[in-house]
Amino acid sequence: MGLPARGLTRAGRSGRFDREYYRRFYLDPRTAVTSPFEARARARLIAAFADLSGLPVGRILDAGCGIGRLRRPLLEHFPRAEYVGLEVSEYLCRRYGWERCGIEDYRSTTRFDLVICYDVMQYLGEAAAARALANLAELTRGALYFSALTLADWRDNCDRRRTDRDVLMRSGEWYRARLRRTFREVGAGLWLKRGAPLVLWELERCD
Repeated sequence: MGLPARGLTRAGRSGRFDREYYRRFYLDPRTAVTSPFEARARARLIAAFADLSGLPVGRILDAGCGIGRLRRPLLEHFPRAEYVGLEVSEYLCRRYGWERCGIEDYRSTTRFDLVICYDVMQYLGEAAAARALANLAELTRGALYFSALTLADWRDNCDRRRTDRDVLMRSGEWYRARLRRTFREVGAGLWLKRGAPLVLWELERCD
């Protein structure tokens, strides 16, 4: 069961994700929850895992791509890949040209070798989040990078002065139980699609 950090969450209202939201949480160094350096480091981690597992990356889906900080470093590493940025924010789609859709509703005729879904699920209600996780399984051919703010993160890890608290926080096990139906957990937010023709040694996996 997800719990809002305060009051009734406004998650799902795409108009909430306006210019002020991204200025506060991404662009103003005094209040930002993340940084360009962190985004580049995250992109290197994702790319290194793809290389290590032997995953050929031709199509990348970045679901909830925000201001697109992962796009450039990923395409520098995979220069021939097609990158699809997905967002619900009308403001971001106008500014950056992302495809406007929520991950729970997005459809594609072709699967993606690499799918990224980072800090999105806490903005979805339980039914929408369950649909989104099932859809991630449908869209992913090879590897998934997944992360979301959990109850334990709110209690122990995040900087509450910078973190958006108007979200639905669930346990990490709520997410893992659903992801494990179609993915094998590698660690550090990385998951490998079950049945993908890729080999990881036993101690490189969490399962």
